[in-house]
Amino acid sequence: MFGFLPREQVFFDLFEKSAQNVHRGALKLMEIVGRFRDLSVLAREMKDIEHEGDRITHEVIERLNRSFITPLDREDIHVLAGCLDDVLDFMDTAVNRMMLYKFAEPTEDAVALARCLERATTILQDAVPRLRKLHNKHEVEALLKCCVDVNTQENEGDRIQQHALATLFENGQDAIFVIKWKDVYQDLETATDRCEDVANAIESIVLKNA
Repeated sequence: MFGFLPREQVFFDLFEKSAQNVHRGALKLMEIVGRFRDLSVLAREMKDIEHEGDRITHEVIERLNRSFITPLDREDIHVLAGCLDDVLDFMDTAVNRMMLYKFAEPTEDAVALARCLERATTILQDAVPRLRKLHNKHEVEALLKCCVDVNTQENEGDRIQQHALATLFENGQDAIFVIKWKDVYQDLETATDRCEDVANAIESIVLKNA
């Protein structure tokens, strides 16, 4: 279907699909930490979302390699596509660890980190369509505010991770239990870092094109 669209629009369409898919991943993560049953089934569903993210990213890179003229700087297109994909990769890794480590239930901090990702990806899903309208001052202002809001969520993710690690070590948990949850917390917090990377890529595009 993309072959019949104006070349300028294809990259924006793909970015929007990618941002929507990343948010789907965050919603699935929230479902997983909310239910924490049938983890093998839910992990497969998350993997399907991650594979769709890979497919979209591949489409972006393929079209970038075939295009002589692009609506945005070629490097910016490549970076934004990769950063969006990275968010999903780390959420998927966290879910796989939860399944493999056979936790009985999620911790409050894991739920808080998942909620942080849901908020950050909601903001990104709202931000990405605005890239079509960089000539519009109000859209540019809204985009920059989205970037700040994502940064706020990344800072919150850092805070939650520090609290989570302190709680693990203060409660005298079994060493293996501590190591396992430390891995999951790191994956989830890194996913919030990658959300900030997306925001930084968007901000770079705004500064170059607005």
